[in-house]
Amino acid sequence: MKLMTCPVNGPRLISEFVYAGELRPAPDPATSDDDTWADYVFNRSGVAGIKHEWWCHSPSGVWFIAERDTATDVIMRTFLYRAPGAAE
Repeated sequence: MKLMTCPVNGPRLISEFVYAGELRPAPDPATSDDDTWADYVFNRSGVAGIKHEWWCHSPSGVWFIAERDTATDVIMRTFLYRAPGAAE
């Protein structure tokens, strides 16, 4: 059985997790137009490689980032999200 490490709860079965998409910067809602929002919502890069993705450990509700190689489906690391420029 495949395991994923939750940064709070440790290694768990992959069936306990929910994938929520690639981590991507959102456009500024105050200045973006409809085409920009449509591109953000509906278009994704399908190129295989190392991606940062949102995942949720559904039993505990912990949201975190997984660094995963989509070509091999290998999870390299998981960590809690920290906004750019946030204090440690």
